[in-house]
Amino acid sequence: MVEKRKKRKGHELSNPARKKIRVQNQTQIQVPSSPPPSLSPSSPPCPSSLPSSLSPSSHPSSLSLSSAPSSSSHNWTNDVFPSFRGEDVRIGFLSHIQKEFRRKGITPFIDNEIRRGESIGPELIRAIRGSKIAIILLSRNYASSKWCLDELVEIMKCKEELGQTVIPVFYKLDPSDVKKLRGYFGKVFEKTCEGKSKEDTEKWRHALEKVATIAGYDSST
Repeated sequence: MVEKRKKRKGHELSNPARKKIRVQNQTQIQVPSSPPPSLSPSSPPCPSSLPSSLSPSSHPSSLSLSSAPSSSSHNWTNDVFPSFRGEDVRIGFLSHIQKEFRRKGITPFIDNEIRRGESIGPELIRAIRGSKIAIILLSRNYASSKWCLDELVEIMKCKEELGQTVIPVFYKLDPSDVKKLRGYFGKVFEKTCEGKSKEDTEKWRHALEKVATIAGYDSST
């Protein structure tokens, strides 16, 4: 019996394929994939609160939130602020994310009652700056909206100044198209920039380049 056990143990150690699989599994565990036992409205959502149909985008090196700057001294009033282009995601994809948040007991800020103008107003800026996490739903027509681009600039500013956690979701979109402003996304952006000041266009361009390098999620559905 003892010899048989030793032999089996030795076989496992000499099997490189099995050992390799174990190492791969250990690597996968480092990516947050399962929700904590409990989430209350006072607990900010983590990436695992997002729909299971999302997959980590391939370009970032890590999805860990531990590298986010400390924000314990800031008085957060919202759990989540979602930035999105309504015509792309409001009916299907966004409602799915909202459903997941409700299931976790998390209520994201929704700006349905805010009148939209040429630029984001003080009420929306307060909502962005008061949210511990910002989820940016980057879709094909996101850059067609000056409003969305202004939101993104404010969010990236909050990330640097307040330690806000930013989670980009690339919805039916290649992250490299956002970073390099190419393809359909790039064309839409250039059209939005027509007639706008150089200061505005440079701020938008810089914010898009930065958000494209943040660890996030891809969704093709």
